[in-house]
Amino acid sequence: METADPAAQAAASDRGDDGLPDARQRRRLLIFLSVATFFEGFDILALTQILPSLQADFRLDDAEVGWLLGGINVGSILAFLLVRRADVVGRRPIMMTTIAGYTVLTGLSALATDVWQLGLCQSAARMFLIAEWVTSMVYAAESFPARQRATMIGIIQAFSSLGAVTCAAVVPLLLKTPLGWRAIYVAGVIPLVILAFARRDLPETPRFVAARARGGDLASRRLTAILRGPYARRVLQLALIWGLTYLGTHNAVTFWKQFAVLERGFTDAEVGMSVAIAAVAAMPVLFGVGPLLDAIGRRRGAVVIHGTAAVAIVLSYTLEGRWPLTVALAFGIFGASAVLPVLNAWTAELVPTAIRGDAFAWANNLLGRLGYVIGPVLVGQVAALGVGWGVAVAATAVFPTMALLLLLRWLPETGGAALDGEVADQR
Repeated sequence: METADPAAQAAASDRGDDGLPDARQRRRLLIFLSVATFFEGFDILALTQILPSLQADFRLDDAEVGWLLGGINVGSILAFLLVRRADVVGRRPIMMTTIAGYTVLTGLSALATDVWQLGLCQSAARMFLIAEWVTSMVYAAESFPARQRATMIGIIQAFSSLGAVTCAAVVPLLLKTPLGWRAIYVAGVIPLVILAFARRDLPETPRFVAARARGGDLASRRLTAILRGPYARRVLQLALIWGLTYLGTHNAVTFWKQFAVLERGFTDAEVGMSVAIAAVAAMPVLFGVGPLLDAIGRRRGAVVIHGTAAVAIVLSYTLEGRWPLTVALAFGIFGASAVLPVLNAWTAELVPTAIRGDAFAWANNLLGRLGYVIGPVLVGQVAALGVGWGVAVAATAVFPTMALLLLLRWLPETGGAALDGEVADQR
């Protein structure tokens, strides 16, 4: 349980005598995890930015674009295999493996000669990238005290938006080089190599070390054990909420360039500027999501964030004019990013340490990410019917709305809760 006296708890945490890293170690860990998550935002927005170039180079129709994105996103589901191993071998080995794998496959993506090679390389890269992102969230949940947990998760997730800002700024320039869209993947390898080198000093989380000492490694015994245990219902509830959220928020940014260029007549430069402005505008607010969740709780925070995401999806794909659309996109980027700290915090706090990686793997990667895969395919098919990208994407706002209703029905408040599962309301 948490220390009853908040002042004593804070002092113990700063000294590191509560079992967690001391303040200096936590600062270093925060920097490392933030930089690692930076590439999640960069990679996803990079694919969005180069989508028209890929469509032209490989001569894809709208439905084929949706299938390409859906195929790439299959890697997000395959990340399940890596993430659940974190409960067996530890968080550190998985983090090291994912960074190395993502680095190699990013380089191979630049060498792809047809859409099949690119799709396979990017799908595998996405597997490592999403596994790295999930492991970063587990690291944060297990390495920071309860009073700071959502704040730290929020800061790390906000660096994903910084990656998106950087991507929006550099991609239009890189597309003008002789390498075209391949230049994005070439440029992305360099900082990844540096990050892979920096990972050497990454410590294991103290909570995992303690759980392993107690013999807790559910994931090592049976693949589906968690679905027959006391947390099965909770994991399935989280999976449905994750999936519905992804069905809307993942598409909110993914197809915006397609929509802006084809249906609003934007140029590549105008799209790049609008995305950069929107991402820069959203980023300071995103850094406040974690403190907001720690201050008002997960449930109230979800109402604000999921509600904003749903409204922004509609506005981003229905308004006219560059500046109204840019403002709406800023809210769309905020919503698509801000839902993640909310659901990451809940997923971490509703299960015990021994099965946290397994729970994330099932709820987010294997089941929840079905929405991540199905969403682009569904939107592509609807757009191909002739209704356009705007109508196809705006309609997906219904899904995060449904997710909000379900999480308010099912999930208890967990702000400041101990990471050992006592607060999980097993209804």
